[in-house]
Amino acid sequence: MTFILSIDQGTSGTKALVFDSAGQVHARGFAPVACTTPRTGFVEQDAHALYDSVLKAVRACLDGFEGKLAGVGISNQRETVVLWNGRGEPIVPAVSWQCQRSLGICERLKVDGLAPLIAEKTGLLIDPYFSGTKLIWLNENDERVRAAIAARDAYFGTVDSWLLYRLTKGASYCTDYTNASRTMLLNLGALEWDRDLLEAFGLAGLHLPALRPSASEFGATDFDGLLDTPIPVLSMIGDSHAAAVGEGCLAPGVAKATMGTGSSILMNVGARAHAPEHGLVSTLCFTMDGRVDYALEGIVISAGSTPAFFKEKLNLFDDFAKAEQAFTEYDNGGVFVIPAFSGIGCPHWKYPGGAQVVGLNFSTSWQHVARAAYESIVYQIKDVITVMEQVADVPLAELYLDGGLTQRPFLLQYLSDTLNRPVSTLALSEISAAGAAALAACQARLVASLDGWHAKRVVARRVEPGAGVAAAADNHAQWLRWIGRL
Repeated sequence: MTFILSIDQGTSGTKALVFDSAGQVHARGFAPVACTTPRTGFVEQDAHALYDSVLKAVRACLDGFEGKLAGVGISNQRETVVLWNGRGEPIVPAVSWQCQRSLGICERLKVDGLAPLIAEKTGLLIDPYFSGTKLIWLNENDERVRAAIAARDAYFGTVDSWLLYRLTKGASYCTDYTNASRTMLLNLGALEWDRDLLEAFGLAGLHLPALRPSASEFGATDFDGLLDTPIPVLSMIGDSHAAAVGEGCLAPGVAKATMGTGSSILMNVGARAHAPEHGLVSTLCFTMDGRVDYALEGIVISAGSTPAFFKEKLNLFDDFAKAEQAFTEYDNGGVFVIPAFSGIGCPHWKYPGGAQVVGLNFSTSWQHVARAAYESIVYQIKDVITVMEQVADVPLAELYLDGGLTQRPFLLQYLSDTLNRPVSTLALSEISAAGAAALAACQARLVASLDGWHAKRVVARRVEPGAGVAAAADNHAQWLRWIGRL
């Protein structure tokens, strides 16, 4: 058999997995990586440590593995900024996607009236989340970066580009379109770096990686001598986009939601980009030779963090499973939780000054409040999906779920009832790694198409809408009325 080595470089560590052409995992390895917070709001990582974690994870994965590797697929944390010089040395620590240092830059860009232009060209909102504002901050506030850009000795890359550069010993300096689409520097329609924006941002002297489809010939590596013979890097893709491929979001209307502390919802909208509206961002889903699939993405700020707050901070209940068991006997009793701990995000964008519990009366029990906390997760996902359907004029066909909250059966059923669509979870938990492997397997001709890979994946659970559809619709209508009062 011939296998694909898949690397998933994330914020807290790097996973390495070996997949066969049927999507089955034959070996795994993991290596942690640290974040540092030198100042409030600043989040950084050591660029060398990111690369070293890849080598460690691959070494652990391949220890004892015997088989032929056809190539490598890479998925990676998005938006993180790495800057290095012509000698391949990092100029400053990598600036994490979580870093908020460029808040002031964002406010200035908005005051300068650049928000409509940036949305039109890049599909993105002005936010510290995206790479471009971090680069502006570095150029304006760090003399090392400013001098390197002025001397045209500054090479920018998201984590994929940095890893590729190191893996190929500087021979390959590339990125894929999905990672580029998160930088606020890519013209989403033309799929080219936008020179007008680079000029406006003061970044015209910055070196940028060559742009490639997510499945491409990116170069070859022996992982610093770990392998006897170099193997090709056949895919690179941002982790959320890789998860969409791994979940099977291969046609318009198919979406995925990662359900953890927050929730990221990404829906395939087909071969045409749509203007960002209602706080959605327009982005790439994935790209292959001759195929470009676009997506809309929306973020729920507080998902799993909401019931966790009631359990850990207010001691409303002491066990998630026990709380969920109570939901079989209790509805929400007219109670709704508005989880605006950091505001209500897409599509409402309201900041009422904190979370709220509404609809309380003297018959309210802790079970009503606990259920309302879980229901708030579902209503927020429903609201994001609704505006996605409106903007793209594409109905939701099915939603695939991953993340820790998929362990809650009540949540899956209530989400299916509220959406009135099926929701599914997969047996494999390493979804981003699977998506990168699928693209690499296609590039290596181990599978004929992504659809062929998709057909072999194992669905752990598929939940259809049930008897609760009408009640869920009534509850969601009440939720919207409460939101309207904020």
